[in-house]
Amino acid sequence: MMKIQNRIVNIFAGIALAFMSSCSADFIDQQDPNAVTAVTFYKTENDVLLGVNGIYQSLRSGNGIGEGSALFSEERSDNTGRNDNQSNAGEPFQFNDFSLLPSNAYLKSHWLALYQSISRANQVLTGIENVTFADNNVKEGYKAEAKFIRALIYFHLVRKWGDVPLVTKQLITPAEITAATFREKQDVVYQQIIADLKDVVASPLPNLQNAANKGRVSKAAGNALLGQVYLTMATTLDATNRTANLNEAKTYLTAAYNMRTFGLLKEIPYADVFDVAKKTTCPELIFQIVNKQGDINYSSAIARNNQAKGETINSLFASAGAGGNVKQDLVKDYETGDSRMTFSVKYANDPIVKDYFITKYRDNSAAATTNGYGGNDWILIRYADVILMLAEVNMYLGDDAAAIGFLNQVRERAGLPTYEVSRANADYAAKYPTLKLAILHERRVELAFENQRWFDLIRSFTVDELIAYFKAKPQADYGIAKISNFGRKDRFYPIPFDEYKLNPEKMYQNEGY
Repeated sequence: MMKIQNRIVNIFAGIALAFMSSCSADFIDQQDPNAVTAVTFYKTENDVLLGVNGIYQSLRSGNGIGEGSALFSEERSDNTGRNDNQSNAGEPFQFNDFSLLPSNAYLKSHWLALYQSISRANQVLTGIENVTFADNNVKEGYKAEAKFIRALIYFHLVRKWGDVPLVTKQLITPAEITAATFREKQDVVYQQIIADLKDVVASPLPNLQNAANKGRVSKAAGNALLGQVYLTMATTLDATNRTANLNEAKTYLTAAYNMRTFGLLKEIPYADVFDVAKKTTCPELIFQIVNKQGDINYSSAIARNNQAKGETINSLFASAGAGGNVKQDLVKDYETGDSRMTFSVKYANDPIVKDYFITKYRDNSAAATTNGYGGNDWILIRYADVILMLAEVNMYLGDDAAAIGFLNQVRERAGLPTYEVSRANADYAAKYPTLKLAILHERRVELAFENQRWFDLIRSFTVDELIAYFKAKPQADYGIAKISNFGRKDRFYPIPFDEYKLNPEKMYQNEGY
């Protein structure tokens, strides 16, 4: 039903005309009289397919949530960062240094890229109603894909900025744009996310996509994301609905888990999850952005970009830099004997690079060439994440036995003792005195460099607890970025200045900026 022409990476370039118009309000695309609009473009089923592919194409951007987007999440956390506070006027450094300014150009690019994906989804959802389909299930499937991506992007926005503009239709006139230029409250944004994802899980999409359609949305992806949304609401919004939201989270995460095609996680070697040769067959993968090995336009650069000078473990590309920086704080969090450490990080002993770098993403095959045109897919949802969220939600609901069972699945694959055995170890018990901290630790080392850590932290701690958590860390293990800068303002990003100035009252700035 969702057949892709030459896979998802071959996107119809002309469709971009419908999405690239400039606007007086940067968070949407105003109609350009020279552009093709959704009203006039969509005439056939194939037009809709091309439009849906255009939404997927937008996910590839490193300014959005693509493989190059670690600056906006992983580098915001205690996992990675950079020990260079001079490059590009020091703006990238501001994220990990907790000295972010509303004028930061990278922050604005992130905001615009996220809203471009939403704009594309809205245009498809508008245009699709003008097309007659031979099979209504095909139409509903396309709508579900667009709604999933819109929900996914709004989930990023609401966790990073709090109240944000909520646009769910194609905006054409200046009056429509002006009317939409205001920050909607978080709970309203979350309700829209939930509505979209409930349509996904009730859609005709398959439980899991087959090898030919990897990279497209499935019901398992919809259930997994909806479960994470409810879990986040339970732990970050009004406590009144906490238990109800936790039970909803358990329902949808369990539904995603029950759609798996394997038994226990240990059946899937950790290295297989990131193996380029197995990216279409690994049963742990739920949703990924597809890349094409050896292709100058649609290949992955994550292996080469993370590789340090003098190393060849990631790529045949001869790196001249430090690669993907790993903080000592993370290195020290790996337990002795954890196989994930040897796979994920390595110490570079080059004369100009003496530091740990990321090795989790590798493609040093000849097919990737010395240019480092890798075939790595960028994984957004996988089953270890779902399993650890099930551990988390069961823990919050008071079912420690179930939580520990899910936690142990992940630990067993990593070659580690069970939680019951480990908590009898004095060192482990001192570092992770509660089941909550043990699960948070497990998520950190299992999902390192997958852009999950910052979201895990804000879900696990109140603002005051998070401030204390960061400031308890040794500065020596954090690099040159200053932990002492972390404060209440850093729970959310500032609204980009160019967005705030559109309407300082309705696009009000976040606390501390």
